[in-house]
Amino acid sequence: MDEETLAYTPATELAALIREKQISPVEVMQSTLARIERLEPRINAFAHLAADAAMDGAKKAEAALMKGESIGRIHGVPVTIKDLAWVADMPAQMGSNIFKGNMPPMSTPFVSRLQNQGGIVIGKTTTSEFGWTGVSHSPLTGITHNPWKHGMNAGASSAGAGAAAAAALGHLHQGSDGAGSVRMPSHFCGVFGLKPTYGRIPYAPVGGGDNTSHIGPMTRTVADAALMMELMVGPSPLDHTTLETWPADYTGRLMEGVKGKRIAYSPDLDLARVDPDVAELVKRAVAKFEQLGAHVEQVKTPWAAEGPELIRTTWPAHLSRLIPRLAEWESRMDPGLVACIKDGANVTMTDYQLARERKYAYCARQLAWMEDWDFLLTPAVSVAAFPAERLMPHHWPEHAWDWVSWAEFSYPFNFSGAPAASVPCGFTPEGLPVGLQIVGKRFDDLGVLQAAAAFETVAPWADKRPALG
Repeated sequence: MDEETLAYTPATELAALIREKQISPVEVMQSTLARIERLEPRINAFAHLAADAAMDGAKKAEAALMKGESIGRIHGVPVTIKDLAWVADMPAQMGSNIFKGNMPPMSTPFVSRLQNQGGIVIGKTTTSEFGWTGVSHSPLTGITHNPWKHGMNAGASSAGAGAAAAAALGHLHQGSDGAGSVRMPSHFCGVFGLKPTYGRIPYAPVGGGDNTSHIGPMTRTVADAALMMELMVGPSPLDHTTLETWPADYTGRLMEGVKGKRIAYSPDLDLARVDPDVAELVKRAVAKFEQLGAHVEQVKTPWAAEGPELIRTTWPAHLSRLIPRLAEWESRMDPGLVACIKDGANVTMTDYQLARERKYAYCARQLAWMEDWDFLLTPAVSVAAFPAERLMPHHWPEHAWDWVSWAEFSYPFNFSGAPAASVPCGFTPEGLPVGLQIVGKRFDDLGVLQAAAAFETVAPWADKRPALG
């Protein structure tokens, strides 16, 4: 099997080929690392590449296979982990010079679960500094380039994972999403990304963002994400916010479809500006759900009106925890992050607590509204990829830190903890990917996966590959 074919083989198929001894873990890893060596200098998706450890892991995986030992469901499959998460023996630098070379004391639970099922972590993917923004650069790692067009934004703090997935630099990729950072790079890079229900996947150490940051898969097919979900979910004593439930049969029930489902469609949540090319592609994608047997209705979303004020209070307030770092590090930090931190310093404790009260009421209105619908469809992001060194597209108003203006569709479902996915739904005339967002009822991760898989059958995307040379 040639390098490109192997690289783009879905993880579900690759794991089966390895189990059946039709391809060896060593062969897979050699090909994966060779591809990364060739393409990584141009894409810059990795904050840390653990090539030697990955090859050692592949050799051990091959030996176990040949000895007939019990193996996991992703035995020998290359996996990447975002640089905000902990992996033992790999740095966790968070895109910041402040934590350059920082070594965590352990792996976070979902990493251990992937490894226990035979996944081989090949490295840490790039993130914006402390995951603060929707663009793909940091002071530590520089620009991560969109594989579809060099120099363009790969999107949000899981940009390295999105770029790696699009360029087939590994087979399974983990992202995290505090205001869109799984869905936004999936949109910009033309891959599938799921932000599950909050608490579905444990995350340690638990963050200080008021229960808004979710862990999720970023893959080239929905089936790969369903598999990854089954391996990562479930309670952990290290994360007091995790749900008690263990996984549904995400892979076994994936193809149940959406026939008879009631689907709401909002092109703008009644408040967001959306570029015409994006809006048109999303509108066409929504129509396909009627073809799949669902009932689709364009709706108003009266619960959404307060969202912009809430995110612009809580986002800088959460980042104000970094104020003590400014005295020593400000000159080596992302200027937009610094501006956001300083604005956060102006949010009083009273302001923040009142905003939290309004946020919880907002969430209740949203989730009650969703009881009338199985899914809500929206654009994933208002714009297609733009130059990666910019915080705002050229044709949008400038602001020192407010990238949220072109990402109003993401954070509402971080507030509420509802599951939401970005599904590739086409390309702009410039050849840049666009994503459709599928939002489900809280706890219905299976339903969102089923809706995405149904859409994938009528509008497949995994066969579309960026020209990487």
